[in-house]
Amino acid sequence: MKKEFSRTDRFSQQMQREIAMILQREIKDPRVVMPTVSDVEVSKDLAYAKVFVTFLQDDEEQVKVALKVLNEASGYIRSLLGKRIKSRITPDLRFVHDVSLLEGIRMAKLVREARERDESKQDESNNKE
Repeated sequence: MKKEFSRTDRFSQQMQREIAMILQREIKDPRVVMPTVSDVEVSKDLAYAKVFVTFLQDDEEQVKVALKVLNEASGYIRSLLGKRIKSRITPDLRFVHDVSLLEGIRMAKLVREARERDESKQDESNNKE
């Protein structure tokens, strides 16, 4: 019988919470504006972690700069993380922009526009009758 949550899932959730706190309280770089950790994917051997982040700004250039800053500070963030979590191994961190939030907003906008078009067509056909 499979466990509800695997070890890597529990570990990634703990890492997500801790990294979010570290980014909020410890990283004071003005180029990183309101980072939000949306997910953490940890390798099976716990050696590597891909940290998905979103930012307050939508500008592609600012996102690239913020990711570069976070990836350059990954060693510092990793050392702080190692002090906070109880694990023999602290994974190497790689920060990646999470586009799923922006994609979700885009999809919701498309659905809303399609519904508005359908409603306006239906209103027009009802007015003709």
